[in-house]
Amino acid sequence: MQATRLIAIRHGETAWNVATRLQGHLDIDLNDTGRWQANRVARALALAGEPIDALYASDLKRAWDTAGAIAAATGATPQVHTGLRERGFGEFEGQTHAAIEAQWPEQALRWRQREPHWAPAGGESLHAVRERVAQTVAELAARHLGGQIVLVAHGGVMDALYRLATQQDIQAPRTWELGNAAINRLLWTPDGLTLVGWSDQRHLEAQAVLDETST
Repeated sequence: MQATRLIAIRHGETAWNVATRLQGHLDIDLNDTGRWQANRVARALALAGEPIDALYASDLKRAWDTAGAIAAATGATPQVHTGLRERGFGEFEGQTHAAIEAQWPEQALRWRQREPHWAPAGGESLHAVRERVAQTVAELAARHLGGQIVLVAHGGVMDALYRLATQQDIQAPRTWELGNAAINRLLWTPDGLTLVGWSDQRHLEAQAVLDETST
């Protein structure tokens, strides 16, 4: 059975990531650290020398700009797919975790408990996000059977991919990392996703061999 190799990357850091402020579909720029991370992951992929048959990204700037750095380093042409957007958080968007707890305590509890079909007003449920991500990945991977594609998206998308690949329940506590600009590898076949490697962050280490001064 033919398969498609996937490299899934969460966007670089934003100021709202640092402030624990929910971004959702709000269009927030990368901060200086995020731009550095985007350049590091781009250079790591370029130095790996692996063929990239396609590069897809969320249309939100933090993901699109991360994909832009990868495009510049690898020569791949980025393509937008809104199915790679972050979970829509509706009225929670723009709020810090602490503010959500204070303003909507009952809804915050349902959020923390990861109720599969609950959504903030105007937002998406975890079940809806999971279905969207599964459908989007199947659509894109099926276009490139036998090849390798890069997907640049968001923490919620990365979480859904991990759960799909490992058959983790939506409500299972998260024990895996969703690091900004980490390299995550999966394999897709018509039967679904499998995990190959997760949260490779060696290119982000302070003394990584990707430094300009290294030999």
